Formats: sequence, structure tokens, C-alpha cells
Amino acid sequence: MRRRLNVADIIIYIILAIIGFTCLAPLLNAIAISFSDKTYAAMGDVTFWPVGYNTVAYQEILKGGQFFQSFRVSIIRVILGVTVNISLAILMAYPLSKSPMVFRGRNVAMWIMVFTMLFNAGLIPNYLLIKEIGLMDSIWALILPGAVPVYNVIILMNFIKSLPASLEESALIDGANPLQILLQIIIPLSKASIATITLFSLVGHWNEYFQGKIYINSPEKQPLQTYIQSLSITLTTDQMANMTAEEKMARMNVSSVTFNSAKAIVSMIPVVAIYPFIQKFFVTGIVMGAVKE
Repeated sequence: MRRRLNVADIIIYIILAIIGFTCLAPLLNAIAISFSDKTYAAMGDVTFWPVGYNTVAYQEILKGGQFFQSFRVSIIRVILGVTVNISLAILMAYPLSKSPMVFRGRNVAMWIMVFTMLFNAGLIPNYLLIKEIGLMDSIWALILPGAVPVYNVIILMNFIKSLPASLEESALIDGANPLQILLQIIIPLSKASIATITLFSLVGHWNEYFQGKIYINSPEKQPLQTYIQSLSITLTTDQMANMTAEEKMARMNVSSVTFNSAKAIVSMIPVVAIYPFIQKFFVTGIVMGAVKE
């Protein structure tokens, strides 16, 4: 039988609705501004619905082939980066989840990891290192410097430590080796934690733009965020001279407010589209009931 709503339930729903709208309001406003006429956007007349609807800002972002080339580079970067991050995180988290009696170098490895979280060589030494090992202007310059996500390793390590030890003991008795235990027991039971760090890694690689500015010299190798960040409605004299009359008129219909809003929306669409598919794994208690003590 369906429970009837009482006053407390109604108040809770109202509060949650207000909180939800508060979170969505900036996004809705940015979407509305990106589709609005520059005059209304500059005057602040746009709230949650476009005023003077047009798509000029998006046309300016998408015109030419550089946008789609940079989008392809970002997709490749995310696929390679997430694969490397998750693989190394799993391979590091599993042995570090053991006690010092089982893994003698465990404490030393942990201190080294924590040290890298607190201290960094700095921008110039990192740049010189990437240059000396020949990774400049390569997609690997965007992936290898952050190949081992220490924070994600700690998250996954703590999750693996919470798994019942009897699972691994039973597998060892049955003749399984550590690699089989990792692949057939630990990883399937750690789907929730792996999904979480996968999302962290994906968002990190997708949103990162600064590495593309300092490590990538060729425009065709720039990731999408670096390309979008470099876009500007302000043109130099040479750029104005090389534009047609139609292109000049189109650029005059775009303001920095609408242009920046469109840049933000375009850059976040892929992550927003992927998130619902990963969110379902954010459920704890996967191991509950797996072992009877």
C-alpha cells in the first residue's frame, strides 16, 4: 500500500526542489545566454530563456575544421589517459592494500606516494623533463606526467582493504595466483570504486587545458579545451584583413558574454552525457552478503 505524504514529506520535497533548482540555475542561465542576442545578454535581460534567439556564438566556435580535430584529439587523450590511469591505479592499489607483513616495502611506497601529493618539482623542471625525453608536441606529453593518480590510488586501496580477507584466502586455497585473484575477484568486486576514479580521471583529462598550451606546439594536436580556451572574439588587424564581409558581420553579432557561455556549454556536453552511465555504479554494498562469517 502506498504511503500517504505528510507535511514533513512535503517540506522535504520543497527544500530538495529549491536546492536542485539552485544548482541548475547557473547552467540554465549560461545556456540561455549562449543562444541570446548579444545586446540583451550585455544588458542582463537574459534569465533562463534565450532572448533574441540565435546560434551565432556556436557557429563561430564550430566553424572550420580545427574544432573537430581538437575534439578528436581530446577523445584519444581521454581514452588513453583513463586506460593508463585506471590500469596503474589498480596495479598499485592492490599490493598497497596488503599489510607490511605481506608486502615489506608497503610503508616506503606509501610515503613516496604521499610525498608526491605534497611536493611538486614545478612548472619549469617539468617542462624541461618533457622536452629532454622527447615528448614535446606529442599526445603522450598530456598523459604520462599524470599517469599515476595518487589520490585515486588511495581511494581504490582503501576500498580493496575493506573487502573480506576470507575471499582471497579461499581463492588461494583453491590454487589461484595473485593475478587471477586481482582479475577475477578484486576488480569485479571493486566496480563501484573503479567507476568513481574512472569518472575523476575522465573529467580531469577532459577539462585539462594548460598542458596543451605548454607542451603542444602544433595547432592540429591541441586538445579541445586548449583550443576553446584560446578562442577569442577580439581579432588582430591581420585576421580582419583575411576575413570576408560575411565573416566580419557574423563576428560583430557575437559578444564576449555569449561567446564565453557557448564555450563553457560546448566543453561540458561530453562529460554531462557520459555521467549518467557511470553514476549507476556509485552504489555501495556490492560485497554485502558475499561471505558468511
